[in-house]
Amino acid sequence: MTVDIARLPGTSISAERWPDVARVPSGPVSIVAAPIADRLFRNAAARLPLRMVYPDGSVVGAADPTLPTMVIHRPDRLARRIGRYGLIGFGESYMAGEWSSDDLAGVLTEFAGSVGDLIPRSLQRLRPIAVVRQPRSQLNSREQARQNISEHYDLSNDLFGEFLDETMTYSSAVFDTLPATRAQLADAQRHKIDRLLDSAKVGPGSRVLEIGTGWGELCIRAASRGATVRSVTLSAEQQQLARQRVAAQGLSDRVDIELLDYRDIDGCYDAVVSVEMIEAVGYRFWPKYFQTLDRLVSPGGRVAIQAITMPNSRMLASRNTYTWIQKYIFPGGLLPSVEAIIGVTEAHTRLRTVEMTSIGPHYAETLRLWRERFIERWDAASALGFDDVFQRMWELYLAYSEAGFRSGYLDVFQWTFAPAGGSR
Repeated sequence: MTVDIARLPGTSISAERWPDVARVPSGPVSIVAAPIADRLFRNAAARLPLRMVYPDGSVVGAADPTLPTMVIHRPDRLARRIGRYGLIGFGESYMAGEWSSDDLAGVLTEFAGSVGDLIPRSLQRLRPIAVVRQPRSQLNSREQARQNISEHYDLSNDLFGEFLDETMTYSSAVFDTLPATRAQLADAQRHKIDRLLDSAKVGPGSRVLEIGTGWGELCIRAASRGATVRSVTLSAEQQQLARQRVAAQGLSDRVDIELLDYRDIDGCYDAVVSVEMIEAVGYRFWPKYFQTLDRLVSPGGRVAIQAITMPNSRMLASRNTYTWIQKYIFPGGLLPSVEAIIGVTEAHTRLRTVEMTSIGPHYAETLRLWRERFIERWDAASALGFDDVFQRMWELYLAYSEAGFRSGYLDVFQWTFAPAGGSR
């Protein structure tokens, strides 16, 4: 069944697959909140170097037509969604085609750079009662964690293969120079992995544990150094392809890839490596995650992680709220702050920082290359069964993430720890 929401000619949204996108809020709360949201949104945009163009030809914001521009197709529906559901509604409005932009990342970068100032301070105290609360069903228990991971990473190996490079690496690369080109991406991913393995002192004979397999490139590069690797994942699709890729390199005797929760791992390892896994752990489980890393690394070993971070004040404000990213992209996830990681490791583990390196600008470029390739290869992805709402959802996700790093609102670190008292 489809529901025509009159957003763009000749298109419709499936009410079965995307019910909250097909359904425009119509209750008394959204009706009352819509004009307030519209006024706040226009006022916020007017302070930024961007333009909003409305159906009647009016323009809010900068006069320069070369600046990032939002084209508002259905201002009434956009206002209702923002009034009722805040940033979730903003994202759903894009998914519904109620607004668009030919520079989506540029528009979102401007908003991201001013995220703390978009709502007047006099209204920010109402945040705890106005925002949508995170469903308890997304709490990362062992059973729910597997479901949460599956919703994103088990979409389709073929889908990810359409926009990732040949290494099938789904985390920030580290380039030699910026800006970067797609031709540089695979080597930049290998460089990123090698930096982490070097920091963890992985070499011949090393016993390596990887938490969060991805599609196996780190396993391959660690085993190629002469290490033995145990890798765990909660994604059945990733496990299957990673095993195939390891076997194709003739490394199956050195690599074991298991479908296993990080909390259930045993053993002792010279190096524990985890790339952009903490983001899926959830706020309540950060102590358990780092305690697990601490428990599994040998006294003289090292832990090397790659972690996306957000400002501590924003993390504290949003840790119990429900976001568009959590609803549609990464259920159960939350980005930590640098302060949170340091606080948790110092309070709950023996792990102490040996080195930390910011690579935020490299993630912005990585995401740009993924997004451009995703758009280029959309016909192939569509042939896999993904609809136009999914396309806009993923365009927004990739552009939203890129904007976070371009604005400096988000960062990503390669971070090395060693147990206190161990060899550094």
